[in-house]
Amino acid sequence: MNLDTLFSPFQYKGLTLKNRFVMAPMTRAFATDGIPNQEIANYYKRRALGEVGLILTEGTVVNRPASKNLKDIPNFYGTESLEGWKNVVNTVHKEQGKIAPQIWHVGNTKAGDWLPEAPLESPDTMTIKDIENTIQAFAEAAKNAKNLGFDALEIHGAHGYLIDQFFWEGTNNREDSYGGKTLKERSKFAVDVVKAMREAVGPDFVIILRLSQWKQQDYTVKLAHTPKELEDWIIPLTDAGVDIFHGSQRRYWEPEFEGSHLNFAGWLKKISGQPSITVGSVGLSSDFMGVWTGQGSQTNGIEELIERHQKGEFDLVAIGRSILQDPNWVKKVKNSQFEALESFSAQSLQTLS
Repeated sequence: MNLDTLFSPFQYKGLTLKNRFVMAPMTRAFATDGIPNQEIANYYKRRALGEVGLILTEGTVVNRPASKNLKDIPNFYGTESLEGWKNVVNTVHKEQGKIAPQIWHVGNTKAGDWLPEAPLESPDTMTIKDIENTIQAFAEAAKNAKNLGFDALEIHGAHGYLIDQFFWEGTNNREDSYGGKTLKERSKFAVDVVKAMREAVGPDFVIILRLSQWKQQDYTVKLAHTPKELEDWIIPLTDAGVDIFHGSQRRYWEPEFEGSHLNFAGWLKKISGQPSITVGSVGLSSDFMGVWTGQGSQTNGIEELIERHQKGEFDLVAIGRSILQDPNWVKKVKNSQFEALESFSAQSLQTLS
């Protein structure tokens, strides 16, 4: 297999990566009371040593009372938490790694029996003042990311969390300017978030936006049913300041629309004209849904991934469970040590290995 394109450098604005592999953001909830510790810094350090091109951190939440649904999800505000993230950045940079935080607000999604003291926030419950304050919280998080020395940032706009709840007609029933019958209308909240974050970091700091059609509330949902609907969704976000689109699928090889081989990331790149990241069961035989019932996944080939990347369908490739299982996954692929790649075990979720 010719791996040259996947191990070629990537450069966009102020972001330069040594290869095209990205560690996908994966919630770990090991930050006690929201403060990232040295164990978390060492977890990301191992991925930097494993030659991951760009590390996207676990979701880390903005300064809103109900922005997270588990106590030990990390915060991206407050002196102690930001000092913890500064240590993470310095630790990764010491090993010549690149890292970006994923900035998050969970909206009204629940996780187990734990709930914040404040009321859960969703499109239908937020006042205009709540929305304005939340947009400002995202902007402050962006400023923090740049000031802490992160190499880029990612906005979590996927998987049925707050930003995605505004996109989705199933959760956004507002009748003001933040609602609407069309996806383009319901994108106003995300557009305003991106604009505020762009203003906070300036023109050269790379902003990534993660999007998905599917939701954790309904795996079969499609926000955009046609390329035209996708265009109405993506062009305003591009104009607002998104640099790279991260197209989350359960299985990256599946085409997004009938009549075209392009996957979600392929369509995001085609329509926006911007670089894109693909993700979804890369190198594994089954998607992530089995994780919730303790199922693992066997290794699988990456021949189709290589072929699609060589054709320019997408620019970067995010790997989740495989890099969670094995911090040296990228290095093994680089050295064609495919027999040494590990199958994914759900037990790896229990530790910061």
